[in-house]
Amino acid sequence: MESRVWGCVLFLFLAVFLCVSPAAAEGEVEKVLTLDHSNFSEVVSKHDFIVVEFYAPWCGHCKSLAPEYEKAASILSSNEPPIVLAKIDANDESNRELATEFQIQGFPTIKILRNGGKSIQEYKGPRDADGIVGYLKKQVGPASTEIKSVEDAGSLIDDNTIFIVGVFPEFSGEEFENFTALAEKLRSDYAFGHTLSSKFIPRGEAVSKPTLRLLKPFDELVVDFQDFQVDAMEKFIEESTVPIVTLWASDPSGHTYVSKFFNGGNDKAMLFVNLSTEHDAFQSIYKDVAASYKGKGISFLLGDIDAGQGALEYFGLKVEQAPLLIIQKDNGQKYLNPNIKPGQIGSWVKDYANGLVKPFIKSQPIPEVNDEPVKVAVTASLEDMVFNSGKNVLLEFYAPWCGHCQKLAPILEEVAISFEKDPDILIAKLDATANDVPKDTFDIRGFPTMYFRSATGNLLQYDGDRTKEDITEFIQKNRDKPADLTSPESQTTKSESVKEASTKDEL
Repeated sequence: MESRVWGCVLFLFLAVFLCVSPAAAEGEVEKVLTLDHSNFSEVVSKHDFIVVEFYAPWCGHCKSLAPEYEKAASILSSNEPPIVLAKIDANDESNRELATEFQIQGFPTIKILRNGGKSIQEYKGPRDADGIVGYLKKQVGPASTEIKSVEDAGSLIDDNTIFIVGVFPEFSGEEFENFTALAEKLRSDYAFGHTLSSKFIPRGEAVSKPTLRLLKPFDELVVDFQDFQVDAMEKFIEESTVPIVTLWASDPSGHTYVSKFFNGGNDKAMLFVNLSTEHDAFQSIYKDVAASYKGKGISFLLGDIDAGQGALEYFGLKVEQAPLLIIQKDNGQKYLNPNIKPGQIGSWVKDYANGLVKPFIKSQPIPEVNDEPVKVAVTASLEDMVFNSGKNVLLEFYAPWCGHCQKLAPILEEVAISFEKDPDILIAKLDATANDVPKDTFDIRGFPTMYFRSATGNLLQYDGDRTKEDITEFIQKNRDKPADLTSPESQTTKSESVKEASTKDEL
């Protein structure tokens, strides 16, 4: 669940608009294969290596990517061996099952499928044609490149990217085999090399026993590790490739580290300031605080308020509240300190770590007028409208940009109108992008998602067809009648009802 949420955050925060190249000339044969549910498995099974873009026709970023992806496909079709690029409309109802299988949570999403689809990796490369070509050519070759000389190392390693080298007395044995397995597993994230001599590597001391050496452009520039268990190496790399303080500014070169920050499992501390005027006042103190919590479950980011406006909107905050320190836990709870001063950072983070800071809950204002057939719910009104209303409530969680939600809107209105004279039925909607959703009660994995809570507290997720008839039948089948509300079984406390609802939701 959290990975989906942070995926959406990154999609909103880090999207870079690509220059749109001219479309393919009329009559030119498209090099990108078009797949759907009927031919997907057959086509994928025939390829040891195939790249698939999951897109939606209405997605602006997909439209920007399309000419670059087509150009890359044309170039790669002449590669030896040819590299096949394909696409599938994940927005089409008939392809929804495939989109779910591949955990598509935003558009465009690109997957690298190996061995007939048995191995699946995320594409994490550039979105321009030349960048796509260069990245995929490396993905087709060996996962790790042998370094035989200083010149080899110079052609592979630069001062601006992360590079991982395995140093071995010989290219055999358990350590080398585990290193090779690790390189194959993480090849879409990092560049790997292996060598018989550490003297070829531009940084670090000489070593004589098997060593995993990580070269990076921040903090300590060289870190060595000598436990060659795959899980241990993977954990070491994950922890070592996140800066003590991740810098988020307009420079796209830092977006790789911003992505790693948000994809990590730690609590996330984010300080937003005007970097052009306040960087010096905050940087040293904030880095000292961050260093004191290294390895203690909190990662730190310093963001520019201009680059991070999307972040502030996501959290329901305003630029005027900067300098602003936000901490978000892995369970989605948020804590914030607006207009914070440099000297207050250390004590506030300490209070947070000790459980002394109350969480912040994002909610739109409760509407002063709420007289449409489909009522507007916000986080601040959920208790009264859903849990304490004594009504049977159908609640839709939606996103304003969601095409399926837009199609559902008039249907829900028809359902609401049909129940207008029934005082025991309430149809409501909540913008899940502008309000925090109680995650212990509602499991929102996509939009739209609908839940029905009966007057006595039974909570069900609606998974039927999105037609007026099916939704109406579902409500009638699961509603509590007025007579039901006076029975002894219905006299559960509110807390018991919520607990039951949460338990059912987990099953």
